[in-house]
Amino acid sequence: MADSWVNSAERIGSDLLVDLTGPGSRRAVLTRALRDAVREGRLAPGTRLPPYRSLAADLGLARNTVADAYAELVAEGWLTARQGSGTRVARRAAPVAPARVPRRSPHRPAGPVHDLHQGKPDPGSFPRTAWLAAARRALNAAPNDAFGPGDPQGRIELRRALADYLGRSRGVRTTPERIVVCSGFAHALRLLFGGGVLRGPLAVESYGLGFHRSVLDAASVRTVPLTLDEDGACVDELTGLPGVRGVLLTPAHQFPTGGPLHPQRRSAVIDWARGRGGLVLEDDYDGEFRYDREPVGAVQGLDPERVLYAGSVSKSLSPAVRLGWMVLPDHLVDRVLAAKGEREAWASVPDQLALAELIESGHYDRHVRRMRQRYRGRRDQLVAALGAHAPHITPTGIAAGLHAVLRLPPGTEQSTVKAAVWQGLGLDGLDAFRHPAATMPAADGLVVGYASPPDHAFTAALEALCRSLPPA
Repeated sequence: MADSWVNSAERIGSDLLVDLTGPGSRRAVLTRALRDAVREGRLAPGTRLPPYRSLAADLGLARNTVADAYAELVAEGWLTARQGSGTRVARRAAPVAPARVPRRSPHRPAGPVHDLHQGKPDPGSFPRTAWLAAARRALNAAPNDAFGPGDPQGRIELRRALADYLGRSRGVRTTPERIVVCSGFAHALRLLFGGGVLRGPLAVESYGLGFHRSVLDAASVRTVPLTLDEDGACVDELTGLPGVRGVLLTPAHQFPTGGPLHPQRRSAVIDWARGRGGLVLEDDYDGEFRYDREPVGAVQGLDPERVLYAGSVSKSLSPAVRLGWMVLPDHLVDRVLAAKGEREAWASVPDQLALAELIESGHYDRHVRRMRQRYRGRRDQLVAALGAHAPHITPTGIAAGLHAVLRLPPGTEQSTVKAAVWQGLGLDGLDAFRHPAATMPAADGLVVGYASPPDHAFTAALEALCRSLPPA
């Protein structure tokens, strides 16, 4: 016999797959199937089974066959039968195996107590009330077509809100027609290079996010590293790369070393793109968070036809909200949409509507301002702790963003990362972000994210960090 389903809300309250295959009589097969269901936890202790007459009708078996199977399982202790309460799974029918305690080497510390990895905003600060209210308003006002197949370009409500917000806050020059919604910067790279919109080698900064390099490697894109200094990427090196027509930059706040791209270099890279017929990919990953400087506008504002601007809410709201955007040169819009396909497969339409309403209502701006103050306070705590306990360690890249780079004495990075692990810290050394083909001199350092730990644990995290640092 094939597998059969038992379904009765008033009897067992859920569906149950009963395997009636295998050797033996029908009673033996049913008895074994029910016993296995109890043993495997699919029939939990205390679950009421159907009356044998009903189960027999559901499975196409004789009543006596089911009654005898029940009786055998009662005798074995798998089931109990009482007048008025029916047949139930015995409370001790399936003893719980003792939980396995992972064996740890006495010489290996436990997992991190404090998460100081970069790129993580404070998860407890997500604006739940404002988001819920925005979602309610947006869904109430949404037209019926919002709940059909999604437009691959993104909802017009969100594209309009983004065009206005990016124009006034980041100096981006765009219209809703040039914006394509995606699920984040990595998704944008997959669409652009994996989808065949852009081809050929790509210049990148010598230090950057390894995950982005992995996405490009998967699309068979050769990346060529540019030297970095205190003014950002040395874009003059582009003229010596004859086969390169694209460059990926983090000009507002170089990741991870920090600092904006110098104004002269911003102009120079635009001149290079115009002369080469090339394209600048601008990753504005945390442009909203600046503390000790005037806002740095997007490079895209210098030439919207030579710069592809990309951003997301992964830092400003949460990486759990899978929403990002590309502001495209006009000639790339149709090609990106062709790569994306006829229907929206990634960015939830209700989330798009909620974000649009959050921006239009002003709550998004208020949230960003509130988090800017909060993260600045965290940054100040980090700088103060270093000044008090490790004044020989210099923090850099701290005028903006959610992380700092702590410059270490030469040759001490690996030992310091190991010391941090022993102190219960999760963080990365600077070398983890270095391009494998980079030729610029390597520098020792720690990349310390200060946004994620909860307030009550942040002081302890800083104390553990200072204990990890090499002495003067």
